[in-house]
Amino acid sequence: MKFTKPQTLAQIADIIKATYVGDDSFPVLGMNEIHVVEPGDIVFVDHPKYYEKALESAATVVLINKEVDCPNGKALLVSDDPFRDFNKLTDHFSPFVAARAVIADSAEIGLHTIIQPNVFIGNNVKIGAGCVIHANVAIYDNTVIEDNVTIHSGSVLGADAFYYKNRPDHFDKLKSGGNVVIHDHVDIGALCTIDSGVTASTTIGEGTKLDNQVHIGHDTIIGKRCLIASQVGIAGCVVIEDLVTIWGQVGVTSGITIGARAVISAQSGVSKSLEGGKSYFGTPADEFRKKYKEIASIRLIPDIIEKLDKLHE
Repeated sequence: MKFTKPQTLAQIADIIKATYVGDDSFPVLGMNEIHVVEPGDIVFVDHPKYYEKALESAATVVLINKEVDCPNGKALLVSDDPFRDFNKLTDHFSPFVAARAVIADSAEIGLHTIIQPNVFIGNNVKIGAGCVIHANVAIYDNTVIEDNVTIHSGSVLGADAFYYKNRPDHFDKLKSGGNVVIHDHVDIGALCTIDSGVTASTTIGEGTKLDNQVHIGHDTIIGKRCLIASQVGIAGCVVIEDLVTIWGQVGVTSGITIGARAVISAQSGVSKSLEGGKSYFGTPADEFRKKYKEIASIRLIPDIIEKLDKLHE
């Protein structure tokens, strides 16, 4: 998330009441999660396991819960609770604004786009030309939909990320300040849910087709001309490259990459990154040939046991 105008380190520190290491005027341009940070961004870290990763990231401002040596060219914001203060910054720079109409006055809707009854369109939504938005779709604030997109009934675009910190007595939600971006010629089936990015965009590439009841987690990026069948669940921060096919009831864990032209068969569980141009199935998902060899080997086990028993008689 980029700020509408540049901030200084001193200004940010004042908002969250943190101490800081660096010049008062050190420029701060935005805030992002570790996987999408750029120079000028704030990134937060609250566990020693990830200190090094955050300090060595592209982010030039690190919101951290311990005083450490500040890398050259960077600045630190020192807080007793970086998670809490990251949420404060989201509230400050991207506050929730309650809807005042079923279709917000600030929404932009392109030529020849059809909006069916009972559609909700939030603040600052942009919808291109030639789209069809069917009844009972909910499109949350700041969503961007390009041209010739079809969205079927009951789908929700822009709900909060499923991202929580486990406190001693409750789960604390990381607030979502990102959005959803849908490119040209995408079809979204009925009852799909596409969560907003935490600080960036959850993105569906040009020409991709989603069947009914597909879930896409926060900050996931799906490439061009992918086919995703019914009841697929894709976690947050996943990268799915172009021309990938995912069949029904596949589950995909967070933070992995599925290479271009991969095919994943129904009911597979994807727990690691997969190379493109190959076919996979099973849980954990693996290449067809390798998986079939494993299955064939398992089927031989009773015969092997029987032969061993006879040897010991």
